[in-house]
Amino acid sequence: MADRMENDQLIYYVEDEKNIRELTVYALSQAGIEAKGLPDDAAFRRACAERIPDAVLLDIMLPDTDGLTILKRIRQTPGLSQVPVMMLTARDSELDTVTALDGGADDYLAKPFGMMEMVSRVRALLRRAPSHKAASAAVSDVMNLGPLSLSPSRHEVSLEGEPLNLTVREFDLLSFLMRSPGVVFNRETLLQRVWGWDFDGGSRTVDVHVQTLRQKLGDHADLIETVRGVGYRLRG
Repeated sequence: MADRMENDQLIYYVEDEKNIRELTVYALSQAGIEAKGLPDDAAFRRACAERIPDAVLLDIMLPDTDGLTILKRIRQTPGLSQVPVMMLTARDSELDTVTALDGGADDYLAKPFGMMEMVSRVRALLRRAPSHKAASAAVSDVMNLGPLSLSPSRHEVSLEGEPLNLTVREFDLLSFLMRSPGVVFNRETLLQRVWGWDFDGGSRTVDVHVQTLRQKLGDHADLIETVRGVGYRLRG
């Protein structure tokens, strides 16, 4: 096994078949490449909320959506749009390959694949990652979702082009939700990620801030959706 993980780079592998997922992640780790296996799109969204990967390996046939739909979303999401993506799938017709590459995939590998070839192709993806990070830094600062536009570095948010006056916590909460549209977060996770681990207040704090955010969003208040018994998500 390599002495260290390559430049602390991280791969996400989205694959619903557990045996293939675990074997591939193991092969990558043995080659010194840090990888995290994810069983579906929901898990992938949650992982991206925690950390943007340096490259993505993506199966086409998944239980909750298809890989081409995920690929399209990746290419349209600030901060993710320049991440290299390789499709790993049993669908190996020329049409499938062309569809994936035209959809924005950087590479395509048909199953069953040899682990040595897979590792070599992943290394090639990661060689593109530094330029991806430079480009990502430029585009990820402004997040757009429907009528909302938010810039974390300038601490500015607008609704339909008009400035929106938010408190610091309202801004942080909206920023966190906008990074993962469609992902449901429970109140405890929101408290930890937005308010911090040492915050002593209860989960009611989240409800209050969601309420004030909705008031300021006005006609677009339904962008923040309540998932009963779970928490909140921003409509994606």
